[in-house]
Amino acid sequence: MPEMFAGWPLWAFFAFLFALAMLRGQAIYWLARYLTSAGLRNAPEHGWRHRFATWLDGSGVNQGAAMLRRLGLVAVPLCYVTVGLQSAVLAAAGVLRIGAPRFALAQVPGALAWATIYSTIGWALWEATIMAVAGSPWGIAGFAAIVVAVVVATLLRRRARRRFDGTD
Repeated sequence: MPEMFAGWPLWAFFAFLFALAMLRGQAIYWLARYLTSAGLRNAPEHGWRHRFATWLDGSGVNQGAAMLRRLGLVAVPLCYVTVGLQSAVLAAAGVLRIGAPRFALAQVPGALAWATIYSTIGWALWEATIMAVAGSPWGIAGFAAIVVAVVVATLLRRRARRRFDGTD
């Protein structure tokens, strides 16, 4: 448990994380739904709405939509225990205009699972990893190497995509 929540009982920390997961999911869902129905037609050329609209049109949200089409609403709670698909599936639910009450009900088991993981072993594992990296020069060097590798891979992928799209 983070130090700022140290005085909290476990159930209160769990409830906080559950509410956070639900609010985040609802925010992504409604923003995607709004921009799809109204904003994408008149998306500005710059700013956060443009970036979000571009992300909605990207491959991640398309993968989330494919997962929703293949698994149905089961994909919503499943996305909470995956890394990298959560935002894409939640946004895809908004893009596909899944009914709000059905989406909220589908969120509950996933948000419960997410809160359970992070209020117990998930946070402890995260803190242990940070302590291991911060306490060792080799850990810091390894972390820096991973960050550099991710940045380089991202830049190379964008460059290749621009060449493939003919925009380079």
